[in-house]
Amino acid sequence: MKKIYHVLEDPVYREVVLDREEERTRSLPDGTAVPYHYVHAHCAGTALKFILCLPKKENYGGHFLQYLSPFPGPDEEDASMGLTGEKDRILFALVHGYYEVESNMASSSAFGAKKDDTLVWKTSAAAAEYGRQIAMRYYGTDKRPYGYVYGGSGGGYKAMACIENTDAWDGAAPYVIGSPASLPNTICMHVQGERLLRGAFGTIVDALDAGGSGDPMQGLSKEQQEGLHELTQMGFPPRAWFLEAHGKFDAGSLPVLLPGVKGKDPSYFTDFWTKPGYEGYSGILSTKRDRVLFDAKVVRIHVPDASGAKSAPKGENGVDDAWHKLLSSAEGCWVELDHVPVPEDGYTDGTQITFRDGDAAGRAPIQLAHFVGNCALIAPSFGVSEKDIRETLQKAAPGDLVHFDNSDYLAVQSYYRHQVPDDPAFHAWDEIRQEKIPQRDEVMGYSFTGTGTVQDGQIQGKVIVSQCLMDESTTPWCGDWYRQTVERAGNGAAFRLYYFDRALHGDTNGLETPYITNYLGQLYQILLDLTAWVEQGKEPLPATNYTYEKGQIQVPQSAKERRGMQPVVEMTGYTARNEKESSCVHAKVGEPITFTARAQVPDGAGAVTSLAFDFSEDPEADVNANATYFPVEGALQVMEGGAAQSRVTHCYETPGTHFAAVRVMSQRDGNPKDPFTRIRNLARVRVIVEE
Repeated sequence: MKKIYHVLEDPVYREVVLDREEERTRSLPDGTAVPYHYVHAHCAGTALKFILCLPKKENYGGHFLQYLSPFPGPDEEDASMGLTGEKDRILFALVHGYYEVESNMASSSAFGAKKDDTLVWKTSAAAAEYGRQIAMRYYGTDKRPYGYVYGGSGGGYKAMACIENTDAWDGAAPYVIGSPASLPNTICMHVQGERLLRGAFGTIVDALDAGGSGDPMQGLSKEQQEGLHELTQMGFPPRAWFLEAHGKFDAGSLPVLLPGVKGKDPSYFTDFWTKPGYEGYSGILSTKRDRVLFDAKVVRIHVPDASGAKSAPKGENGVDDAWHKLLSSAEGCWVELDHVPVPEDGYTDGTQITFRDGDAAGRAPIQLAHFVGNCALIAPSFGVSEKDIRETLQKAAPGDLVHFDNSDYLAVQSYYRHQVPDDPAFHAWDEIRQEKIPQRDEVMGYSFTGTGTVQDGQIQGKVIVSQCLMDESTTPWCGDWYRQTVERAGNGAAFRLYYFDRALHGDTNGLETPYITNYLGQLYQILLDLTAWVEQGKEPLPATNYTYEKGQIQVPQSAKERRGMQPVVEMTGYTARNEKESSCVHAKVGEPITFTARAQVPDGAGAVTSLAFDFSEDPEADVNANATYFPVEGALQVMEGGAAQSRVTHCYETPGTHFAAVRVMSQRDGNPKDPFTRIRNLARVRVIVEE
C-alpha cells in the first residue's frame, strides 16, 4: 500500500522561525486598496522559506491557496509579490477570502533541490501545514483551514505530486500539465518543428484559419508534410504554429533541458551522427543541411563595460517565463571572425562557441545568438555566469581559433523519436513504434518531472485539471492521459478535466490577440469551484466532452455538447450584395460588412457578459505586446437558453485579406466587471477586400 507523507511527523521541519510580519496593501484595477498581513518565515536548519499573505480577519473564509512555481529559486517565496492586475494571484486570493502561501521549496537554485527531488513537495507540505498553524494563531481559531495547491507546467507536476503523496491539502488544480513521458520530448519536437517547417508556417495557419482550405499540407514539401504529420500525431496542435507564422520563435526551456539530457545520455549525441537508424546519420529531417560545424579565426572582440551592460531578462514565476531566471546576460558582446561559412538564411539556433587555443581555450562554451555578416553576436547562456562569459571573451584575442557547433542542439530535437514509452497508453508514439528505429535504454521523462515521483492517479483530495487546446509546450492529450490514470486508480469521482480553446501554454494576460486569448479567468473560477466542491459538497460543472484522435483532442462545436465552463462563439459576415452569412466574406473597398457573433455558455456556466470585436489592420501585430485589442464593444442581445448575439458593421479601406475577430466573455454570476473570473473564447472571419 502506498505510504502517504505526513510532514507534521517529520522532525526536519518542526522548528519554524518567523522572520518578519507587517501590514501591506495591494490594489484592485479600480484603485481600491486591499489590506493584508504579510508573514515571512523559515524552517530552522533547512533552506525552506515561505510567506503568508493573510486577508483581514473579517474577510477570511477559512481556506488558503498555495501556488507552485515551475522553477523554484532561492527567493521564490516572494516571486509573486510584484504581480499586478489580472496576473496578481495574491490579490485574487485575498479578495475571495483565501490567504496565499508561497515558498522557495527549499531550493538553493532555480532547479530546485539537487539531491532529493521529493523535497519540492515535502517542503511545500511543510509550508502548508506550518502556515496553517501561523494562520490559526493570527485568526484566533482552532478550526483547520482548508488548503488548495495549484501550479502549471513544471508547477503542475509539483501540484500533482503534492496531492498524490501527502495529506497537506484538500484539493489541487494542476494546469497545462505534462505526462511522465513529456520532458524533454514535447519541447524537443516543438523546436524540431520550428526548424523543419520554417517558411511554411503562414501556409499551415492560413489553411486552418477562418475561411481557409482546412488542409495544412497544401503547398508544403514532402519532408515538411511528413514532419507536420508526425508532430501532429505526437500531439502538437497545428493552429499553435501561428506564433511562428508571426515570427515568434521560442525554444522554450530546451536550453535548460539539453544539459540534463546530455548528462544522463551522453552517447546519444555521438550515436545520432554516427549510427544507422538515427536522423543525423541518415540525413533525414534536414539535419545535415542545418548543421553548423566550422572553425574560424578571431578578428576582434567587443565586450561592453559592465556598468553599462543590461542584465538578462529575469523571469517571473509563470509557466512561460520562470526558466528565464536561469540565463546569464551577454548583452552587447560580439566576436568578429575572418569568415562565416553559413548562408545568410541558414539555421544557427543552438550553436555553441568554444575557443580552441589561446587563453580562452578550455573554458565553458558560450551561446551564439546569430550572425550579422562576419560578426557572431553572443546570446544569454545557461550554465555559465555573466562574469564567466565576459572573462572568456576578454581572454580571447585576435588570431585565436574559435569553434562553432550546433550538433547537440540538432540531435536533441529528435530525441522524442528515440524515447518511445513501453506503456501503450501513450498513443502519441503509435506511428513511431511502427518504424522500429533505435530506442534509448531509458525513457528519460520519468526522471524529468522534478518531483522524484511519477504520476499514479492516487489523489488524496479533489482535483480539477485544466488543459489548453492550443498548448504549444505540453500537448493537450496529457490531460486525457492523467484523467485515465486517475480513473484506473479508482478516483474518477473526485476528478474533473476541462479543456479550453484558443489558449496557449502561458498563464499571462499578455496573451490576448485577435487569434488567441488567455485562460486566467478559467483558472481562477476552477479554484473557486474546487473550494465549493470540497467545503460544500457542490459538484463542479461536468467535465469537457472530447475525443482523442491521432494525437489531437477534438471537442464538439456547441457549448451544450462540449460542456465544461468555456463559452463557445461563432462569427459570420455578409454584405448588402450578398446576404448569405459566411466565415469568408468578399467585399469592395469601403463596402459595409455586417458581422454577427453568436455565443453560448455550457449549462450552469453563467452568462455571456461581453461580445467585443476587433478589425485590426496589421496582421503582423506583436502577439505579446499587450496591445489594445477588441475595442468595439457590441450591444448584447440575450436570446433564449442563455445565448447572446451582437451585430456590428465595419468597412475596410485597403484591399487584401483581412481577419475580423470577436471575443466573448462569460462570468458565472453574470458580472461583467469582475476582474478575475471572466472566461474567454473567440472566433474569426476572413475578409477578402477588392478594389
